[in-house]
Amino acid sequence: MATRVRRAHPGRGAVLPGARTGEIEERLALIRRLAEEGAAVDPELLVRLLSDPEPRIRQASAWVAGALREGRARSALEAALGDPDPVVRGYAALALGEIARPESRTALEALLADREPEVRRRAISALADLGDPAAVASVRPLLADPEDAVRTEAVHLVGRMGGVEDRERVVDALADRNDRVRRAAALALGRTGDPRWAPVLRPLLDDPARRVRVGAAVSLGRLKDRGGVEGLLNRLPFEDPWVRPSFLVALGRIGDHTAERAIVRCAEDPQGFVRVSAIHALAELRSPGSAGVLRAHLADPLWSVRGASALGLGDVGDGSDLGRLLERLEDLHAWPRRGAIYSLGRLGLAEAAPRIREELKHPEPEVRLAAIWALGRLRDDGAVESLSGLLRGARPTTAGPTRSIAEGDGGPRILSDAEDRIFDTLLQTLGRLGGAEADRAAARALDEARQRVPDEELDRPARLPPPESGPEVPAVTLRQLFELALPAADDELGC
Repeated sequence: MATRVRRAHPGRGAVLPGARTGEIEERLALIRRLAEEGAAVDPELLVRLLSDPEPRIRQASAWVAGALREGRARSALEAALGDPDPVVRGYAALALGEIARPESRTALEALLADREPEVRRRAISALADLGDPAAVASVRPLLADPEDAVRTEAVHLVGRMGGVEDRERVVDALADRNDRVRRAAALALGRTGDPRWAPVLRPLLDDPARRVRVGAAVSLGRLKDRGGVEGLLNRLPFEDPWVRPSFLVALGRIGDHTAERAIVRCAEDPQGFVRVSAIHALAELRSPGSAGVLRAHLADPLWSVRGASALGLGDVGDGSDLGRLLERLEDLHAWPRRGAIYSLGRLGLAEAAPRIREELKHPEPEVRLAAIWALGRLRDDGAVESLSGLLRGARPTTAGPTRSIAEGDGGPRILSDAEDRIFDTLLQTLGRLGGAEADRAAARALDEARQRVPDEELDRPARLPPPESGPEVPAVTLRQLFELALPAADDELGC
């Protein structure tokens, strides 16, 4: 497929990156804007920029290559690992991690001996992104690195990809002098899913550092450790408000109903972020009284609590919640609208489909993403024309940085990557609605979409909304979504 550089508005006097005219700051601003907008950039241009005499240009270009996941710049990025500027070396490493080609492992491993701690740390992070267990052997010695940040990153990788003996080394890191390393070790053991590590995590609920207590609670929840419930409940009433949410989430995941009363009390906490966590825990606990608490909080003064309650009813609600959830579609904040749409879809309340169609035009991508997904679950054929039109204007990948949808209001800061999931979700939804067999306009839109996707992208995991991307949901590829949506067009499209 042809690629192009999106030119800046002529009235601003901007120049193309790589041109030898114009100020460095102007060129830097344009390079960053290209990445933020997810524009397609000529890989030869990136290669030239990675050799620019100005270090800041090389830094920005390496960052852009990673943000756009530009695999065709891989060789130039590997060469940049030897750049005299440590920031360039670090960004080049992170970019190779984003591109995630296994061929880059050897080059990244060589960077583990870099004299700069931040470069070593970023090299480990990039190797973790590659996901190749062979990297464990080269990272293992850095568990004893003198720099706290390097040890932290090494613990993450070794704990995630190492074997049982390596995880014993991660247990040793639970006693590290640095609290960030201890937290990393706690989280790494929780990610294993192996309950044998729960007994060594329980004592960390009393660690003096709150970030370590958070890590321990999160991991006990992931391990569904009923043996940790007593410790969580004993500390919950006296815990720091910033730690309490992790305890609540852990209790919800463990699923012990003896925790219900304590969680319900926290749903009335004066801190909004604590109420949000309590609502999530009750939804996951699925106890008999959960639905009533969530319904009561649909009118909470904080948007974050209303959003959590609306979303949670998809787990514990029923058909009687149709009217309540439709009321949230009139909410002035996007987050409760999003939660209500997901719940209407999960509960299969098809009567809501006409109203959900209206949300396909909402300015907030998170709301549009939820509406696209829900209409597929509700089998709403009336949405095919609108969805086909959206597909024609959607980019196969955005690959830009996540952006903040909202923060404050007593709730958490919420980062959104919804734009990056819309294309794949449209394919999934049109496939569920019958795709090419249902409508010629849909078939044309799907055909055009297939032509916009490079062949090497077809086997990547699909980027789908939260209800389709949990650990219990089988992963699907972009190729599978196209095959579902265009079952009769495989030969023609070369799938």
